[in-house]
Amino acid sequence: MKRAEIPGLSIAIINDNELAYHEALGLSNAETREPVDSRSIFEGASLSKPVFAYFALKMVEDGTLELDKPLYEYLPHPGIAPESREEYKSVTARMVLSHQTGFPNHAKGQAINLAFKPGTDFLYSGEAYQYLAAVIGVQKGVGTGDALNALLKKEVAEPLLMEHTSFVWDDYLAAHKVYGHDEDGKPTQNRPGPGGWNGKTFNAFSSLHSEASEYAKFIIAMLNREGLSDATFEDMLKEHTHFKDDNPLKQEIGQTGWGLGFAQKRTPEWTMHLHTGNNHDFQSYAMFIPEKRYGLVVFTNSGKMVPFLENLSKILGPQF
Repeated sequence: MKRAEIPGLSIAIINDNELAYHEALGLSNAETREPVDSRSIFEGASLSKPVFAYFALKMVEDGTLELDKPLYEYLPHPGIAPESREEYKSVTARMVLSHQTGFPNHAKGQAINLAFKPGTDFLYSGEAYQYLAAVIGVQKGVGTGDALNALLKKEVAEPLLMEHTSFVWDDYLAAHKVYGHDEDGKPTQNRPGPGGWNGKTFNAFSSLHSEASEYAKFIIAMLNREGLSDATFEDMLKEHTHFKDDNPLKQEIGQTGWGLGFAQKRTPEWTMHLHTGNNHDFQSYAMFIPEKRYGLVVFTNSGKMVPFLENLSKILGPQF
């Protein structure tokens, strides 16, 4: 942490499919010197996506939606550019979870122009995840706020004993969320505010709040295949998107493709399922290797997680 200049950290290591190590270390606020503790909550950023994918697959299993039925048939998207309105009608939940929709990562209020015919290429998209959340919200009659969060808690967080994990703001988060920190190590924020997430919207792609020991329960469920049928787990963890050689993620990180929710690094001996989260002043990471019965979860309150993972890899072996 000192080498990487990380103020605060929540870390969990899973070995033999069980929690083997958990620590909450450092500072919640580098100026006030308030410490991180076992109750401290961090922003998960895009670690939201694997949890939401697991939730969406539960919705498939209970008949709320079909993986390969066009989402347009459930809920037409109101923000598609005219030139993409026919092609987008083929977008399915499977394409959303494996990032094959052609949607941009974030539309930022602009009309959505598809980058390619859905199902033919890869483009990471939080925007598509939010579309799927809206579909589930409509199908369940709960919208995309507190009621959708309550449904996810009922279906995912409560069965996995993730008591304080939430996609919307609540009193526990208000009492225990740590501060983010900018590149200079200065505290930024620890609650919803103007110009950012309002705390009320369920952002399937980014608004999860948690800490390492709770998120590790989700990773252990992946390793033990809990909460979904074997057939659904096979579908979730197989490769749906195979990266081309010129894919930046393959060139820079070594990722080889994507399943339904997790990125993947495949070798002849094992597959690492992984996901990063980056809200700039908060960064997070989770991975697991079923063949090794091993996993790692890291939450930080700064934008300097990658150097930390690189240092950790020198001690524990490749983690990223």
